[in-house]
Amino acid sequence: MDTKRGYELRVVLLLGLAYGFAYFDRMALTFVSPFVIEDLGLSNFQISALGSGLSLTWALGALVFGLLSDRMGRRKPFLLVAMVVFSLCSILSGLSQGFWQLLASRVVMGAAEGPFLPICLAIIIAASAERRRGLNAGIVQNVFGAIMGTAIAPIVLVWMAEEWSWRAAFLMAGVPGLILALLIWRFIEEPQMQHDADSPAPASRSGSGLGLGLLRQRNIWLCSLISCLLVGWVVVGSIFFPLYLVGPRALDPGTMAKTMAALGLCPAIGGVLVTWISDRVGRRPPLIFFSMLMATSPMAMLWFDGSWAVLTAMLFVGWVGMGVFPLFMGVIPGETLGQGMAATAMGLVVCVGELTGGVFAPLVAGWLADTAGLNLPMYIMIGLSGFAAIVALGLQETNPAVLRRRAG
Repeated sequence: MDTKRGYELRVVLLLGLAYGFAYFDRMALTFVSPFVIEDLGLSNFQISALGSGLSLTWALGALVFGLLSDRMGRRKPFLLVAMVVFSLCSILSGLSQGFWQLLASRVVMGAAEGPFLPICLAIIIAASAERRRGLNAGIVQNVFGAIMGTAIAPIVLVWMAEEWSWRAAFLMAGVPGLILALLIWRFIEEPQMQHDADSPAPASRSGSGLGLGLLRQRNIWLCSLISCLLVGWVVVGSIFFPLYLVGPRALDPGTMAKTMAALGLCPAIGGVLVTWISDRVGRRPPLIFFSMLMATSPMAMLWFDGSWAVLTAMLFVGWVGMGVFPLFMGVIPGETLGQGMAATAMGLVVCVGELTGGVFAPLVAGWLADTAGLNLPMYIMIGLSGFAAIVALGLQETNPAVLRRRAG
């Protein structure tokens, strides 16, 4: 194996583990919330506020620190500081004695974790061979994130909360990030910034102080709109699929948990499948197709009357469409603007998606569910994924190999 390929694999492994534990930390409160409510006497609204506060600062952190990373031409220092801060915040969450302390630790954690993904993907694009950019981004964001954040996390954290306490679960969640920060400091190099010869200089592309001028770029504002729609899709689905399965579908909680555990593997499968296809046929076609495929999950919830096993399989197929996230959040913005503005572009797309889909979409869906029933969130999901597929039709292709073949 040549040295460059070996370094590429090292970057994918270490950054994948790092993002996996970052997502592990973010999801920790979701899985141990029953224990936190009982111990600290919190209300359901306070638990919701903890999640919304983290989503808000995650969005702002992704934009602000992604922009600073591009302006300073540095990736590694921001990555290391983010890892240390969110790991310490996880530990502080376990030491909290009340709502306000817990909220403060989660808000600071969100600001540190927000820029983590854009900067990771910027490093991935710089270290990856052209023909593996999409695949490597999918592995880091979806494979490691899904397996560690939605498959391993509930098992490990709930077990620790039952055996010891929810505080022990938070304390444990912060330790791996500190260890990985040392490994990244030792084994990951600062990527060299490269600007495409036919691209404008970074200053001319950023526009406003927060990089909002990037929205003048066609691919960037379209990816931001897709982010609004599909982040909303996954957040609404994560909240209301369990409620719909136990409610209108009349499954017992244990069966519902099995279904949701199966869906937790879908981002990992989709992250490899969709990005691998995009490296070969282009970014635009799989983004359109798999966005449409995502609509089949809420459709199955509403209209399929067969067995639980077949229903789970149908939900699984639609949920695999989440493999498009690395494309519109990372690869397409990065290839559109080049390495010099990659973190800002990715951070902007993440910020817009988190502020709308992560904060407002579940509030709207919840209000409609209270007023008109649980069918409404399913219809909302169908509309979100269908509209995302339509928006993706307007994207300009960015895969360099595909563009060369077209020009050849």
